[in-house]
Amino acid sequence: MMPDDQRLPPGAKVFKYKLDFYYQQSLLYLITLVFYSAIRGTFTFERLPAPGADPMLYIIIMFVLISFIVLMLNKARDRKLVIAQDMIIFHNKYRDRGIALSEIEWFHIGRERAVQTAGRSQVIVFKIKNRRRLFRIRIGRYEHEKELLAEMQQVAEGLPKGQRFAFGLR
Repeated sequence: MMPDDQRLPPGAKVFKYKLDFYYQQSLLYLITLVFYSAIRGTFTFERLPAPGADPMLYIIIMFVLISFIVLMLNKARDRKLVIAQDMIIFHNKYRDRGIALSEIEWFHIGRERAVQTAGRSQVIVFKIKNRRRLFRIRIGRYEHEKELLAEMQQVAEGLPKGQRFAFGLR
């Protein structure tokens, strides 16, 4: 696995994937469960089923469990973006996908109107030779967005520019 400090190429910068949304979602569902349980435990409602047979309580518990499972799975994936002098590496716990800058056919930094992640709509799109699909990096999904954007602009200086796209619009 790549992003151990001793295995990184010299001068490489590592940007971790943000998990803020998953933490907030899990916390919100947990608070909802606590408030709902407190209200149901404090007051008696004649028209509602008993607290042990309340389907709403089970639905909220299901949301809490799912949100915590998703948080743990994303935390376990350990996603990172590594920018080295001569390559871009997509790292997760199970594998690394390195793309040499010499393989990149064109590179574009722009805005994505349809998707707004963490208040930012900056997107980086590039195409590598011998591959049909594009690579898309959403800046707002990684920590230290301004540094990542600055790094990508440095990378883009030495690469052919892509055409202007209207991402998210079909």
